[in-house]
Amino acid sequence: MAKKPSTSIDALYGLEPVIDTERSAGCDALERFVQIACPYCGESYGVLIDLSAGSQSYVQDCEVCCQPITLNLLVDQNNEFVSLKTERLD
Repeated sequence: MAKKPSTSIDALYGLEPVIDTERSAGCDALERFVQIACPYCGESYGVLIDLSAGSQSYVQDCEVCCQPITLNLLVDQNNEFVSLKTERLD
């Protein structure tokens, strides 16, 4: 009797695969998940950063307490991640 090919549970139910936050995202690894701690509530969570635009600062709301956080992204000349610092907006 022939063995049926195994099918992943995601394919079986038409689900999208879970994003692996431990690995780089994007086809050229120009996106990456980074763990940050909110400077207001102290909760830690992952944010997706875009390395393709180089070093930049932008404001993003905390996913937990909804306070605005300034994210200061530092990228080297090869678009490699260097650091991400968070600051309170007030």
